[in-house]
Amino acid sequence: MTILILGLALFLGVHSVRILAAPFRNAQVAANPGRWKGLYSVISAVGLGLIIWGWIQFRPMAPQLYDPPPWGRHAAMGLVWIAFVLLAGSNGPVGRIKATVRHPMLLGTILWSAGHLLANGDQASALLFGAFLVWAIVDLISALGRGEPAPVVTKPIADVIAVVAGTALYAVFVVFLHRLLFGVSPLG
Repeated sequence: MTILILGLALFLGVHSVRILAAPFRNAQVAANPGRWKGLYSVISAVGLGLIIWGWIQFRPMAPQLYDPPPWGRHAAMGLVWIAFVLLAGSNGPVGRIKATVRHPMLLGTILWSAGHLLANGDQASALLFGAFLVWAIVDLISALGRGEPAPVVTKPIADVIAVVAGTALYAVFVVFLHRLLFGVSPLG
């Protein structure tokens, strides 16, 4: 459990700098954008690696905290698919999805983590997905509070690309990668 918590602290910590210390972050970016991006990327990668390793190690022995609802697994499949579409639409040209949602990666993270909480009731999953859910909600509130104008649609085809790319990546992840990376198949 310690490795999982350390990974979450690193990954979510570096992703929270803009929320908690925006002037510090802005000064670092202004002083040396390459250095900031490099440190941010390294800390994120190490944190993500520790999250995956810690979850894989802790999950088999993690106590069951609650029984997921019988429909939770089905709901998770739908929510995670939408999350993949939002993720695919978060970077790149602005389509209606990005213009409407404004922060598709954060909303996708909320749906991804909520879906996983509906499908898993063990302590390792509750810790992992609960932490991401809380972080994404706080970050979304912070982002919306910055008062940035909504992006303007520049390429409506971006939505088609997001749906196709998100669905394809989702299918590959569900059928192959989830079991390979995490030792658990969402298909049962």
